[in-house]
Amino acid sequence: MIELVVVLVITGILGAAAVGRYFDNSVFEAREYADQVRAIIRYGQKVAVAQNRPIYVIADGNRFALCSAPVCTLANAVATPAGSNSGSTSSRAQCRINGDYVATWMCEAPPAGTLIAGNSANEVGTNGYFYFDALGRPYARADAAKIAANNPAGAPSTFGVAAGQAALQPLNITITSAASNVVIVVQPETGNVF
Repeated sequence: MIELVVVLVITGILGAAAVGRYFDNSVFEAREYADQVRAIIRYGQKVAVAQNRPIYVIADGNRFALCSAPVCTLANAVATPAGSNSGSTSSRAQCRINGDYVATWMCEAPPAGTLIAGNSANEVGTNGYFYFDALGRPYARADAAKIAANNPAGAPSTFGVAAGQAALQPLNITITSAASNVVIVVQPETGNVF
């Protein structure tokens, strides 16, 4: 009888611990959003090469989106290949142009309670963006004048140039939920995302 009671108590403790982890969706939501962000960045690079024009990755802390200009409008919003974005509550709130939700836009917003940060505030943060040129190379926000001045594709990029360092540094995007951190890395020169 004592053994049976001990087994039941241990089973109850393990069950209580497992139930708490099972019902905490923030870890799964953060991981899912990180996968969406990786897909958006990769797709932006592919569209830039395929369409032979710069594609901007808008990373303003509220959403990740693709446009063919640093300020998104209906005319320059990049369409999602799936026909629509996820349509999540947060995406419906943040993926708006002129006050209207645009379901066909390649735009996703983080789930509630998820924070986005980057090692470069110009590329990820308030009014943050970076872009890919027609060769698929990443460019920093500070390089926007190179595109505006119609410099040829392949002009020198400052993407990944950290102050006071000679070597290029990757852009690290950290997606944080209550229980986990997921880091997305965008390599300078190649734009590889992992």
